[in-house]
Amino acid sequence: MEKKATSNETEPLTSKKDVSDCNEGEDCKENGLLVRNPKSALRLVEDGNKVHPSQGDKGEAAQISNGYSGVQSSVPCNGMGEAEGAQCTAPAATTTSSSTACGAEGQQQLMELEDRETWSKKIDFLLSVIGYAVDLGNVWRFPYICYQNGGGAFLIPYAIMAIFGGIPLFYMELALGQYHRNGCISIWRKICPIFKGIGFAICIIDLYVASYYNTIMAWAFYYLISSFTAELPWTTCTNAWNTGNCTNYFSKDNVSWSLHSISPAEEFYTRQVLQVHRSNGLDDLGGISWQLTLCLLLIFTIVYFSIWKGVKTSGKVVWVTATFPYIILFILLVRGATLPGAWRGVLYYLKPDWQKLLATEVWVDAAAQIFFSLGPGFGVLLAYASYNKFHNNCYQDALVTSTVNSMTSFVSGFVIFTVLGYMAEMRNEDVSEVAKDTGPSLLFITYAEAIANMPASTFFAIIFFLMLLTLGLDSTFAGLEGVITGVLDEFPHVWSKRRELFVLILIIICFLGSLATLTFGGAFVVKLFEEYATGPAVLTVVFLEAVAVSWFYGITQFCSDVKEMLGFTPGWYWRVCWVAISPIFLLFVTCSFLSNPPELRLFDYDYPYWTTVVGYCIGTSSVICIPIYMVYRLLSTPGTLKERILKSISPETATEIPFGDIRMDVV
Repeated sequence: MEKKATSNETEPLTSKKDVSDCNEGEDCKENGLLVRNPKSALRLVEDGNKVHPSQGDKGEAAQISNGYSGVQSSVPCNGMGEAEGAQCTAPAATTTSSSTACGAEGQQQLMELEDRETWSKKIDFLLSVIGYAVDLGNVWRFPYICYQNGGGAFLIPYAIMAIFGGIPLFYMELALGQYHRNGCISIWRKICPIFKGIGFAICIIDLYVASYYNTIMAWAFYYLISSFTAELPWTTCTNAWNTGNCTNYFSKDNVSWSLHSISPAEEFYTRQVLQVHRSNGLDDLGGISWQLTLCLLLIFTIVYFSIWKGVKTSGKVVWVTATFPYIILFILLVRGATLPGAWRGVLYYLKPDWQKLLATEVWVDAAAQIFFSLGPGFGVLLAYASYNKFHNNCYQDALVTSTVNSMTSFVSGFVIFTVLGYMAEMRNEDVSEVAKDTGPSLLFITYAEAIANMPASTFFAIIFFLMLLTLGLDSTFAGLEGVITGVLDEFPHVWSKRRELFVLILIIICFLGSLATLTFGGAFVVKLFEEYATGPAVLTVVFLEAVAVSWFYGITQFCSDVKEMLGFTPGWYWRVCWVAISPIFLLFVTCSFLSNPPELRLFDYDYPYWTTVVGYCIGTSSVICIPIYMVYRLLSTPGTLKERILKSISPETATEIPFGDIRMDVV
């Protein structure tokens, strides 16, 4: 939609008279909603309930872009659908006659404007976004993918995919959330209503993530509790859970490592923490581990009291949870660099294999890594940005947080591989043999074992698993806030005054959904959800989101929105990325995944074929919301098919633009 001036517009808002002239007094001068109708005229809808200090006298009116003008309604209304005793009439200079936005919809919009909280400080927002983007995957997934795909050579496709795919999508979501000030569901009324199913799909995906991601934190919490001993329990082979194959090659005895040898750290992880030996696979998960259940209950309790009051509460918690991991990473990096054999791990981590760049899967891995690391598509960036001040520089925020995220991943590789080099030195093996563990096993087996055999092992174990816990908590805060903001903005009449109750219900749902991952075979469920339930679904969601914004809402309109906030229009690079490169980037990764689904294997268990079908069904259960809502929208909209389509792809509600304490609603 182009912003064109119409014949209905008279005096620009740079005139103080427009916001001050009224029959009865000062309330009309200092309160109101500026509403822009589909013909681009602005109406001033009076709000007599509250008095806000006018900013017009401070010269801020000059910031309004051309094409906006103030026109007061001739209908008496207090902005909440009720008539006032003192009737405000349009001044002589403004002659447009138009109806007001009174009624239920006007009331809802006014409630959103008056009640929506904002971040206490800019740093609260930055730390929250950094804490969300930097999670457990930065510590274990990036180092593994890097050395698997050519070491230092992998940084080239990683940087290219970040510049042309990940960062533009990250910036786009921050700008959308900050401009429209809505969660992942209701925001589509202001962009392209027929795509509203994307919001429901995002909420389902976030619930799936919460059902398994927090279980990994429960494992870390179990390790943390077990670390408060003089001798760490995964250092010896004399425990009740150990088998005859347990071999402690760190002992002072001359012990040889054989093909069937199992380290005490691996047996502690598989037989004591997970107890996978008591499960036969996904078709026989076994009972529920009460130890892990208690750990998860404590984690969800912490999460609830961190987010129940909104971003003003969670924004303070992230001062600890987002900064503490960097302190620990620095300590572990210094400690790892001083270990014997550390140089072997670093060399293995960064030694470039240029032939790998010719392989398609390397570029797919690079694209997937930067995408899942930055995290667009989970509704979190939309939610967090919606609590920003309107003129916050989200462009700068996108560049800063993306850079911090990528640098954290890179530095984490040194933290991990200095220790792997030390392990290889102790075992007298190649680093490739030591580094064959992937995913959580890299942290809970390999790294835990290395820490246990360092001087001051108890101290390093405590801070390491505390770091993992804080990394995970940030991401959990963010994921659930994406759902909470989306639902509260969509149903404000039900939940706006009952946030604490809704958060409690949501936490209970997530806890009950996690029970399958707390069984003896829960690790198999976690692996299945991680690979199939979220990956392809999130990629599809963000692809459709990019298409809806760039092609239906319009790249020109979107760039105009950004200019309203930041004062400058995004350059051609951003436009080309949003319109073409980023959607192609997403389509490329999605098609590559679907054409070559991963063959899952965990420990000694090969996933049967039917589990792949189940995984795709779980992933489809979220994405199916998008076509279902499209059909519902077209069937419920009156008119001919052409009229229905046009109405369904046209924004239907206003977007509030703050002007001092006056709000402009742009349709």
